[in-house]
Amino acid sequence: MKKINSFKLLLTVAIVAMMMVGCSNEANNNQTIEESPSSGEEIKIENDDKKEETNGDYGVVINEEDVTFENLDGEEIIIKKNPQRVVVLQNSLLEIWDQAGGTVVGRVEESEDKIVENAMSAEVVGKMGAPSLEKILSLQPDLVIAAISYTAQREMIPTLIQNGIQVIESDIDLLEDYYKTVRIFTAITGREDLYEKHVNDIQKKVDEIVAKAPEDKNYTAAIMFATAKSITVRDSNTMVGEMIKDLNVVNISDSSDIGDDTKTFSIEKILQEDPDFIFVQTMGSDLEKITERLKSEALDNPAWASLTAVKEGRYIVLSKDLYLYKPNDRYPEAYEGLAKMIYPEVYGDYKN
Repeated sequence: MKKINSFKLLLTVAIVAMMMVGCSNEANNNQTIEESPSSGEEIKIENDDKKEETNGDYGVVINEEDVTFENLDGEEIIIKKNPQRVVVLQNSLLEIWDQAGGTVVGRVEESEDKIVENAMSAEVVGKMGAPSLEKILSLQPDLVIAAISYTAQREMIPTLIQNGIQVIESDIDLLEDYYKTVRIFTAITGREDLYEKHVNDIQKKVDEIVAKAPEDKNYTAAIMFATAKSITVRDSNTMVGEMIKDLNVVNISDSSDIGDDTKTFSIEKILQEDPDFIFVQTMGSDLEKITERLKSEALDNPAWASLTAVKEGRYIVLSKDLYLYKPNDRYPEAYEGLAKMIYPEVYGDYKN
């Protein structure tokens, strides 16, 4: 009987000892999780942080060696960081690339309204509407930034890709397009500081301007786009159209009864709607021919002088630097300029 009791006592002592060891190990493990940077919990936190850093705004994914984003067709594009030989085929895009810290070996002919000083020494590869594929290839670029609104640029893209050249297809119409372009370009150049400056600061200033726009004026406007060959109109899915919409102005080209082709100019439509403002964008260097086109299709019409916008001095020809070419980092200035034209009592008088 005593032997049995002794055995029970030893067994109890052994079980208690094992429990104490288990508790001690659990305490040590808990301490390791809290203190060690290599624990599973800490790794999870680090991975979450990394995910937040690499998956940027506007669907742009920034990896260690490249940048991934979707092009206008929804196709995934991968561009290697820090390209050394870049050709940019539009001056507005060239300005953004320059402000993102990028350099170029090739560019198109500059415009007096959009000169990028840092790129003036680069090789000229032709005009925006007709760049030379041969000249571009001769520069052996590792990246070409093209504006696909130009047919000639769009058509050369397959050849560039076949020659092993990376291509970014760009088409900036709206403010959000500008923000995304800045995100892509600064990601490629590795200049996060410039992204913060261009997007956050500009967005804050634009929002402040827009917030002051009266909501009870119910102004209407027409946007005419004049060249030496034709006059069309612009709806709210365009740069200036978006800006006046943000400033609470109704664009008459947005009305549902205008038909599918919202670019067709109609003097009858303008006379019928009698907008409070008529904004005119001009494209081309021959101002005399552009003026002649405006006169023949609109200004010489006897009824033109009866329009409210004309009688009250609200027929406004917009400057090219802010309202034809993309304003880019001058977006706040462009918004404020339009705001002063529309609501001088709120924003002050506009001085061109």
